[in-house]
Amino acid sequence: MRFYEAIARSLADHGVTVVFGVLGNGNLFIIDSFERDAGGKFVSFSNEAGGVLAANGYARTSGQLGVATVTLGPGLTNTITALVESVKDHTPLLLIAGDTAVEDRENFQNISQRDVVLCSGAGFEQVRSPKTVLEDVATALRRAVLERRPVVLNVPVDFQWQEVEYQPFPAKLIEAQAVVPDPAALDVAVGIIASARRPVVVAGRGAATPEARASLLKLAERIGAPVATTLRGKDLFRGEPYNLGIFGTLASPVALDVINQSDCVIAFGAGLNKWTTAEGSLLAKKQVVQIDLYREAINQYSITSAGIVGDASSVADTIVKWLDEAEVPSSDFVSSELAERLAAYSDADFVDRSTQDSIDLRTALLRIEKQFPADRSLVFDAGRFIHKSFTMLHVPNPEAYVHTANFGCIGLGMGNAIGASFGAPQRPVLLVTGDGGFMLGGLAEFNTAVRYGVDLVVIVLNDGAYGAEHIQFRQKNMDPAISTFEWPEFGPVATALGGQGYTARNLDELDHALLAIESRDRPVLIDVKLNPDDVAAALL
Repeated sequence: MRFYEAIARSLADHGVTVVFGVLGNGNLFIIDSFERDAGGKFVSFSNEAGGVLAANGYARTSGQLGVATVTLGPGLTNTITALVESVKDHTPLLLIAGDTAVEDRENFQNISQRDVVLCSGAGFEQVRSPKTVLEDVATALRRAVLERRPVVLNVPVDFQWQEVEYQPFPAKLIEAQAVVPDPAALDVAVGIIASARRPVVVAGRGAATPEARASLLKLAERIGAPVATTLRGKDLFRGEPYNLGIFGTLASPVALDVINQSDCVIAFGAGLNKWTTAEGSLLAKKQVVQIDLYREAINQYSITSAGIVGDASSVADTIVKWLDEAEVPSSDFVSSELAERLAAYSDADFVDRSTQDSIDLRTALLRIEKQFPADRSLVFDAGRFIHKSFTMLHVPNPEAYVHTANFGCIGLGMGNAIGASFGAPQRPVLLVTGDGGFMLGGLAEFNTAVRYGVDLVVIVLNDGAYGAEHIQFRQKNMDPAISTFEWPEFGPVATALGGQGYTARNLDELDHALLAIESRDRPVLIDVKLNPDDVAAALL
């Protein structure tokens, strides 16, 4: 078969069913064959960054490898911010990029694509020849999965019509396995846990599976500990009576009080970075036990008292077994009083600042949380609104939450949201974005969601400004005018793009729009008008 047909067939043989991206002369025949001959689906985006972001969102919600494709030169350079985001997210992602012919030095789209890719932190795998292409595809795929980052497969355009003898080449991947902890390391950790009188169990994204959840709850019950998560482990323990919620700078006042009283933190699959630890203050004068499947993650950000390499479920079960064998008594840190305090805490405890012309950010989030189906995929774009959104909007499990703020960049939400829908098609997707983020990265791809019939609701929290800059001007008593914008009305724009758009200037209009989404048959956008100064007050 032809070279391009071999790549398409190889993707299908490796279990790839959907590819996101933008067509060009470096990849069009591969993708045509992927759909026509291999039975795959190609989701065409307006911008190459959107395609890579979609592959990221797909990987996050499906648990599978995300795959995207772009053409050569500017097609690849347009993906760099998205690649960096996926690198920081540790997302297994394969990006198939066309490249100019080696002999075509004067091609005006020629660039050193290896150098471009490597500076992003992504991996680079060169297709060496038509004879090696099947091995090269398998190697790139294997690296993406094992290295937990994007890997770019670089495909010279002049190979496409050459003949290839097709022989399937396996990626040689094995299933993830439980890792039994080292007895010596476990002995140190169990000694610390046994002596703790006020322990807290914390789960991160690395412990966000149903099996790990069950094991961690069993451990927490055994030692009398409340439970908490990092932001990336969001809502793993939601509904449990001793759930503190998010551990870190986003913690509730009740949770912070409990964390400050604790004398031992037992962290599973959590990086313990400066946000989780509040610059280390939440771990001060505490014994810290860190468990992670990856050795390099332990002590990466915070120095711990004991570190154990192993998967969360196996380690937690073993700790319980050892404590039982030694007949170590439980602490009395949890109590009915604590459960009552946690149950009594409410995000609705504030003075609503909504008017007839603008809506209080917190009130908007509360009503969205109540009205939108609970079994959702949730995607946040970046912006100052996320500080409240992180804690006031919820997901059924951590796999349904797609984090897009790893690089601190706005405009990455829409691509991720579309990919998330393909990764978990049984759930509607709720995308919460700011007006700046929507204009930067959401406007063009909203029509992509329309074209593919994505079950998507976009909430634009619109303060008419770049909020982070606006608040800095205000804090310095300076005029914030250059940080403000007179955007078009997003509701009519969404309708013109083939979706259904609504404008919510007050609570009555917001309630009408939220009620209307129950009968949606296309992507919906709700433009929620905020007062930029009131947003700042709501974050205090």
